[in-house]
Amino acid sequence: MAKIGVVGIGRLGLCFALNLERVGFDVFGVDSNADYIQSIQSKTLTSNEAHVEYFLRESEYLSVSTELKLVLDPDIQLIFICVPTPSKPDGSFDHSYIDKVCDEILKFDRPEKEKHLIINSTVMPGYCDSLHERMNQHGYSVSYNPEFIAQGTIIEDQQFPDQVLIGQANEEVGNEIEAIYRCFCQSEPRFSRMSRTEAEITKLAINCFLTTKIAFANSIGDLTIEHGGNQDNVLAAIGADARIGPNFLAYGFGYGGPCLPRDNRAMRKAAKQVNLELPISEATDRANGLHRDFQREAFEQSYSKEEQIVFSGLTYKPDSDIIVESQRLELAIDLAREGYSVLLKDRVEVIDQIRTIHQDLFVYEILTDD
Repeated sequence: MAKIGVVGIGRLGLCFALNLERVGFDVFGVDSNADYIQSIQSKTLTSNEAHVEYFLRESEYLSVSTELKLVLDPDIQLIFICVPTPSKPDGSFDHSYIDKVCDEILKFDRPEKEKHLIINSTVMPGYCDSLHERMNQHGYSVSYNPEFIAQGTIIEDQQFPDQVLIGQANEEVGNEIEAIYRCFCQSEPRFSRMSRTEAEITKLAINCFLTTKIAFANSIGDLTIEHGGNQDNVLAAIGADARIGPNFLAYGFGYGGPCLPRDNRAMRKAAKQVNLELPISEATDRANGLHRDFQREAFEQSYSKEEQIVFSGLTYKPDSDIIVESQRLELAIDLAREGYSVLLKDRVEVIDQIRTIHQDLFVYEILTDD
């Protein structure tokens, strides 16, 4: 099997590296966190991601380091970059971590044979084209290959994707990327190959469509409740239409987490950068907020301030330890700030995060696996 480099082996990058290693690729991973790298080398890493600890213990072909030169071995032609691209205040993505990696790469000698950088991080439309222009003159091509995964199920989401999105530098590189996925994907995904910019837009658009569908479902649910009906009956009937489908059409808390909200904001920013407006993205965010208002008012009508309101499971989705933009938690915060006594029940790793931020705003109860 070929050698593959992965720069940035955090939660996403490590899962990708382990899936590659598991089917026999020699994987060379780099990360700047020395303690984290040591825990991977010693196979003592603890992770809330399913299968990661087991896959790591069983791994034989994974080498990791804090030194970037590890992935610049002459035999490594494909280098996947999985570093963070946090959101800026204006909604766009901060590409500085990718830029820093590329700055470091350019400090080394030009490779004798062209190498290929594959960006896995979510980026703004047009970024990979500009990065390719910069890196290509130094012997590197740039392709874009984002993944559609959810925190907590990354390993399985990578193994069973609906599609693999490839914004290819050229057909040859696209063929190589596709061949890698065919080695470890256990589903039969569609391989959507296109230009880098088309892939950048596709990545944002898919997540933005999901936010729209979630917000629509909750809005229709709110409407049905106000008319005295059963929201689940209505949404099940809407989802039965083959043109719509039932996925992401259930009534509940609004969308949150580390991906969907920020991708929705980034899409709106991308439109503004080319003097367009995307009112759907803006309306979706507004609808998500209005649904939370609706839920808060329902709690206020159902509870007096002498009663305690209990919330169980505070992460943005089940089987996760991530509280980023969790709508359930945001609703609990709203109620607690209005003077209600709110009891939060969750696992210790979740409660510890919330307690650190909000201290005595809530009453806490640790749930155990027993």
